[in-house]
Amino acid sequence: MPPIDQITAFASDRPVATVIICVIGLALLGVAYLALRAVYRAGERFFHRYVAPRPAEDILTIVAASIATGVSAQGMWRFSGDVLGFDGPLRLLLFAFIEVAVITSAVRARRNMRENYSAGIDGIAVWTLTGLSAVLSSMDARSLAEAVFRLAAPLVAAWLWERGMAIERHRITGRHRINWRLTPERMLVRVGLAEVSDRTASEVDAHRRLTRVALAAKRARALREAGASDRKMRVALTKLDKAMDRAVEHTGLAVDSNRQEALLSQIGALYNTSALIDLSPPVPWAPEPEEPPQLSPALSAAVLDDDDEDEGEVEMVETTPPVVDTAQRAALMRAAREYWDKQIERKFVPRASDIAHETGISLATAREYRALWKLEPRAHALIEAAAEHGIIDTGTFPAIETPERILTVNGSSLG
Repeated sequence: MPPIDQITAFASDRPVATVIICVIGLALLGVAYLALRAVYRAGERFFHRYVAPRPAEDILTIVAASIATGVSAQGMWRFSGDVLGFDGPLRLLLFAFIEVAVITSAVRARRNMRENYSAGIDGIAVWTLTGLSAVLSSMDARSLAEAVFRLAAPLVAAWLWERGMAIERHRITGRHRINWRLTPERMLVRVGLAEVSDRTASEVDAHRRLTRVALAAKRARALREAGASDRKMRVALTKLDKAMDRAVEHTGLAVDSNRQEALLSQIGALYNTSALIDLSPPVPWAPEPEEPPQLSPALSAAVLDDDDEDEGEVEMVETTPPVVDTAQRAALMRAAREYWDKQIERKFVPRASDIAHETGISLATAREYRALWKLEPRAHALIEAAAEHGIIDTGTFPAIETPERILTVNGSSLG
């Protein structure tokens, strides 16, 4: 830079040129300011749109993967010049074609994952092209250490990309891609060095001691029922006695009611193992039975009447219906309902015995259905019309033709 006296002399000798230079300098400063402000605003928009919404681990993943991709591209630059003999613009245009293909496949895989929750063939292409780039870069290495470094850099980039995909997949779907069967936690649990629940050491020890007591009791009982020799019975009882002594000493079994209940529960389960073969669990895919609607207590008292005897006496209804399949029970109920509706259309009110005889359901079930169905407006109108003419509801009877009536109880409509 010229000293100040030379600048002063130049300005004195050439004032016009000095003014022109100052104007051009100010214009360049203004352009530089506008350019820097535009770059700053663009960077700020980019930050708020793409960087700020992302968590810190995603940003670090992108930065680290970019560095690793740059290392891989530098290796391909050397390979294209030393091995392929590219030079000048040709080398500049062709050296990073694999890295560009890797980035393109990664972008496509991420888009496919967001739409279909799977990277698809593009995810496989990322790993394949990354491995190819790593091998080609390491082939031009000058030492073993450099070859290992050239191999590691692209693989690190691919691994960081894969982990970023997994985090985003879990964020979108709420689930992991795969659950490994062999993990350190499962192996430690398998060998007994870890606990699957959050129980304390004292709780685990108490559970094991109570289990030993229950198993020893089951063993002694089985030997006694099998008619074992006195020696075997003495050995079994000795083991049971020792297990009980240790449980009382270390678990507080004598004073802890929860531990006593736990021991009795284990013994009850072990003693009744054979009862499992007699269980009849419900069929999970069978249709739900169509249960009749429940009556309120007031209506229950009003409908226990009428059915079977002329004297109007109420008989006790059997409470244990025959055991039928749920699908069969639903079909029987539909048949009973169709029979009831058909008889009401004919102006007849069937008895419970008639319903049971015609449809095959039990008498108790027929009484329950009839007690509910006769409260419906049409059936109740037939019964009321017959009662006004001295006809008691004791069976199927021809009702008197009457217009439709609105039934009320204490001023409130039943319909």
